[in-house]
Amino acid sequence: MKIVMIGSGYVGLVSGVCLADFGHSVTCVDKDEAKIAALREGNIPIYEPGLEDLVASNVRGGRLTFTTDVAGPVSEADAVFIAVGTPSRRGDGHADLSYVHAAAREIAPALTGFTVVVTKSTVPVGTGDDVERLIREAAPDADVAVVSNPEFLREGAAIADFKRPDRIVVGLEDERAREVMTEVYRPLYLNAAPLLFTGRRTAELIKYAANAFLAMKITFINEIADLCEKVGADVQQVARGIGADNRIGSKFLHAGPGYGGSCFPKDTLALVKTAQDHDSPMRLIEATVSINDTRKRAMARKIVQAAGGEVRGKTVAVLGLTFKPNTDDMREAPSLSIIQALQDAGARIRAYDPEGMEQARPLLADVTFCTSPYEAAQGASAVAIVTEWDQFRALDFGRLGAAVADRVLVDLRNIYRPEEVARHGFRHLGIGRGRAGV
Repeated sequence: MKIVMIGSGYVGLVSGVCLADFGHSVTCVDKDEAKIAALREGNIPIYEPGLEDLVASNVRGGRLTFTTDVAGPVSEADAVFIAVGTPSRRGDGHADLSYVHAAAREIAPALTGFTVVVTKSTVPVGTGDDVERLIREAAPDADVAVVSNPEFLREGAAIADFKRPDRIVVGLEDERAREVMTEVYRPLYLNAAPLLFTGRRTAELIKYAANAFLAMKITFINEIADLCEKVGADVQQVARGIGADNRIGSKFLHAGPGYGGSCFPKDTLALVKTAQDHDSPMRLIEATVSINDTRKRAMARKIVQAAGGEVRGKTVAVLGLTFKPNTDDMREAPSLSIIQALQDAGARIRAYDPEGMEQARPLLADVTFCTSPYEAAQGASAVAIVTEWDQFRALDFGRLGAAVADRVLVDLRNIYRPEEVARHGFRHLGIGRGRAGV
């Protein structure tokens, strides 16, 4: 099949290259000429494990191309995916649909023959209706079916998620689109990937409901962790105990500094706004958003207490800047709020992240970026693990101890056992580890 992907950001690029790897002919389109030029040279603008090699192999195979031209590829396409950004709109928190609307208007005049237009971007309920209306206004004679096909990709594991999905949701109102979308995903049939066909508005809501539920689950275990610290319980054992119940499940029950990234913060907020607009408020999600926002600065206060209750003039080493490991994404990363709060308290910050420092530099002022965890720890009154990168899981505590001013480890991801850290002469302060912070 001939497929066009409008937008070559995270979702568009990963989706496009995976569809090409299935054997389809895929053209990724983007207005950013510099990005397209870089992609043609094999330079990938995001860090995602395995993506660079997959792009290169499919470009060599002639299945994947990059261009700024919309009309030519769209005129020959069987399916056109819209995978542009939908950031939170400044001022009110609604999803900004201007890029989606612009894409719909732009592709409309180029559509020829029956074409399925697929909204891959995360969009509020009813956006598919808007896309269809805009296309028909711009090209009244277009033979088009607009469907919703939300993505469920985890950064750091996106290729595996696309190729071995839990489910593929397709929302449609025109039954002709069913055959086309079935053919798009036919290569996954060997993996028995379930295709779930729904109405278009249902598919749009499934995406938001899924992300809101996971965000709520994270926030729940974070609040349980706070209670554990007060009553002398261990949140990791609580999580194992409740996660063993298959009605609950063990995933997303890892206490930490709060969720971040490109999806959960904006999607929970957009869902809250949509619900308010339809006079159906979602109090659980509203509380989730509020709790998560305040938690990040609370983590800074935890670090201050670990450093003796005062950090003015002291150095704090921050290990991990991205919102999660195996990505360079800094969007809504907890580290941003934590570092700002520490700086507000007078701390000097030395930081290290394996992949995220170039993205972090324009976002963080007066931070010393280092080349290793041990350089970051030089002279530190506390070392804080904010992102659970693998290389932080086996730190050389002898080397770390020689670098720091005070042997204090604030483990915001609970990747170490307190007794293991104590053997090396460090005080360990985790999340939800009882009154003593062990």
